[in-house]
Amino acid sequence: MTHVADSSPVLRRPAGPESLAPREPRYGFEGRMMTPGLILLAALSIVPFFALIAMSFSRVRLLGGVRLDAVGLANWVRFLTDADMWMSWLRTVVYFVLTVGLEMVLGVGIALCLYRVLRGRNILLSLLLLPMFAAPVIVGLLGRYLTDSTFGLYAWVLRSLGYTGDILGSPTSAFAAVVLMDVWEWTPLIALITLAGLSSVPQSVREAAAVDGAPAWMTFRYIIFPAISNVLLVALLIRSMDAIRYFDIIWVTTNGGPADATKIVPIRLYETAFRFFDFGYAAAIGLAMLAFSIFIARTFVRLLDTRGLTR
Repeated sequence: MTHVADSSPVLRRPAGPESLAPREPRYGFEGRMMTPGLILLAALSIVPFFALIAMSFSRVRLLGGVRLDAVGLANWVRFLTDADMWMSWLRTVVYFVLTVGLEMVLGVGIALCLYRVLRGRNILLSLLLLPMFAAPVIVGLLGRYLTDSTFGLYAWVLRSLGYTGDILGSPTSAFAAVVLMDVWEWTPLIALITLAGLSSVPQSVREAAAVDGAPAWMTFRYIIFPAISNVLLVALLIRSMDAIRYFDIIWVTTNGGPADATKIVPIRLYETAFRFFDFGYAAAIGLAMLAFSIFIARTFVRLLDTRGLTR
């Protein structure tokens, strides 16, 4: 049997303009322009981070040059078994809950009051925001002078009401004083964010609730609060990240005292590193603070993601 070869021509698709066009480079002009900045950012953040990890497993010696002597898990064992450190964490949590909680409640209340003001709202808002523009160190110095037992205005007011003790000399009153200073400074930020959220609430819905005779608390509970809950969650995230690492006001006013009553974790970290020069243990404390901050941030981001606000 003979086989006849197929001599039919093979049809090939002519090369079109798509196949002749040059391939796009993986990194375009924008990527090349961003490369130096990314390298600098990595050098300023990633390299110190790994250095901090190495220091947490070492004893840092400064005499004769910086030298790291490996100590294994000694710093971390000390961190987990240090009773004073756990008390500092407890004070940090209490400080965090009190400051952020009071700021949220007062900020929302002030924003609701300002929202009802029709004339002079801008003037009141400008006066309200003044504490937020002051540096925390200035707020601390102002609070220290106002609570001074000799010439402080608040001390004089409390003496007239029957309180004769030193405000910053008693553990309970000192802790309450630094909490209130923080609340005084950052409540305007919560009020400003809440006021921006209130502007998105439809006026027609509020008017319909008023026509139906709904009380003010029901209007807030079922209409206003659901409408601004996402904005409040963002404000809570912003203040939480700042309150975890707060340092300035406490250091200026009480320096962590009296009797370590206001010595939260950032104050203890500073003392460990720059007063006792125990950089290895300070590195372990700093990494623990970083892990706690990431946990708080991830919790809020997860809440935002469930509401569809991260897309």
